[in-house]
Order: sequence, then structure tokens, then C-alpha cells
Amino acid sequence: MTLSTAFTELFGVRHPIALAPMGGSAGGALAAAVSRGGGLGLVGVGGGERELLDRELPLVSGAGKPWGVGFLTWQTEVRAVEHALEYGPRAVMLSFGDPDPYVERIRAAGAALLLQVTDLEEARRAVDLGADVIVAQGTESGGHGARQGRSTLPFVPVVVDLAAPVPVLAAGGIADGRGVAAALVLGAAGALIGTRFQATAEALVDPAIAKAIVEGRGQDTERNGVLDIARGSLWPSKYTARTLGHPYLDDWRGREAELAAQPDDARQAYQADLSRGRIPPLPVWAGEAVDLITDLPPAAGLVEELAARAEEALARAGGR
Repeated sequence: MTLSTAFTELFGVRHPIALAPMGGSAGGALAAAVSRGGGLGLVGVGGGERELLDRELPLVSGAGKPWGVGFLTWQTEVRAVEHALEYGPRAVMLSFGDPDPYVERIRAAGAALLLQVTDLEEARRAVDLGADVIVAQGTESGGHGARQGRSTLPFVPVVVDLAAPVPVLAAGGIADGRGVAAALVLGAAGALIGTRFQATAEALVDPAIAKAIVEGRGQDTERNGVLDIARGSLWPSKYTARTLGHPYLDDWRGREAELAAQPDDARQAYQADLSRGRIPPLPVWAGEAVDLITDLPPAAGLVEELAARAEEALARAGGR
């Protein structure tokens, strides 16, 4: 059985699997590996600093496979998007912010527009803007997402119905083939996967973070704004981040407003604790499906494995 969907047909890829463009993790080498494996590799470039673009995009642009790039919409600017488009991505994904300033430039370059949404208001906006693909992100996802979002299982089919016939990718809490199969059953055209690809040979993560993901448990993840405030990160307050446990969560859980009221002191204290080794160098962004991650495989083989296990899951379900 071949898992052919509107997503695979749009990009000419073998499998309905896309790499979440995770800043600091999804570099050019990882995106290229995912694309070689038959999925769509998306490089996470955050706001799109030129040095980062010029270092990571050549690693995937010459691979001869469909690929794309993902921006944090609230953090980027037009010239960064235009510079990324010079490398010829097949897709540009925009997340967390107003995509309107970039839509026409992306279209003019001939790239597909992927818009990630975390609630129905964002989903309706994505439809109005003419997104080629909509990514429906549930709150189980690792890293940043909606403070008051909805779980993947009920959220995805609502977005599928709202957006039809625009293909939708499911995101959040998907880390194995059964999750990919579930996304397809919900009506999605594929899955956008993040945490599982952080634990691969090509991911741009410190070995300690990869180890923490392999050993992590879903019940140890938590969505909170504490770490953004303490680190001086300027994320919009609408979005919080899911991470594995962290000393600052224990110190400040339920006291975000108090921490935010003294941002300079919070940043200084955070930096002091970093220098003393009391806290890890970086938070471990991880989704609720982290329990399912037990190894660090090459990403291309992982894509093939995810697709094969999804086919088996669908066949089992059909047999019943």
C-alpha cells in the first residue's frame, strides 16, 4: 500500500511526512536527510538571520529533493524571507504571527505557502490568505504552541473540515507510524513531526538533549511561559512552550506574572544560575509523545520506518 495524499502529490514526495522546522534542531543536514527518505524536510531558521540561512540552506538546496524552510513569523522580516527564497525552496512555512506581509513574495517566487495554525481563528485566516497547506498544531506538541489551544485529536478534523479542499498536516504528539496513521484517519493529508526528529543522527542538538529526549517521559513535559520570561525571550504571550522538567518550572510554576513583573532581575538570575551550572544550558523542547522515542536513528531511515509502520497500522485497522 502506498500512502498517496494531496500532500505527497503536491510536493512529489513518497511519504506524507514533513519535518517540523525546529529552530536550533532542524538544520540543513536534517532537512536533506528527511527529504532523501521520501518526506519533506523543512529547515528551521527562526527569524532568518543571514548567517544562518547561508550556512544551512546550501546543505539542503543541492540535494535534488523537495525541501522547504520555516520561519517564526513574529520574529522575521521581509528581507530574510526574500533571501531564503533565493535558494529555491519548494515550500515556506510561517508560524506564530501575522503571515500577511510575506504571502505575496512567497507566491511570486513559486514556493508553496504552509501556514501553521493553533486555533480556529488562525485557521480561518490561513484559508482566507490562500494557504497551499495548513498545519494544525495541537497542544501536545513540543516547543512553542498555543497557551490555550486544543488537543490534536479533536482539533485536526475541525481544521480539515474548515479548510477543505486545502490539505492539512496534523502536528502535535506524533512520534511513530501509528501517529501518522491516526493523522490520516482524522482526514489530514500527512503529519508534521518535531520531537521524534530531534532524536536523530543529523539533528542540530547537543548530545545531552538527545539523551534527555530518549530517556524522557510524556508526563514529565509541561507547557509554560516561565522559561521564555526567565530567558528574556520575546515570544508573544499567546504562545507558551512545552519542555521536559526544568528547575525554573519548579521555582516559578504558577507565578509567571510575578516573574514577568521583574524581567531584568529574572534574566540576571537566570544567567547567574547558568554560570553556576544550576540549570542546563538550554531547555529540552519535547512533546507528549516523547515516551515513544528510544533511539537515535539516521533521519532518512526513520522516515521510511514511520511510513511503513503507518501502512501496517492502517492495514490492521482495515482488517478489523
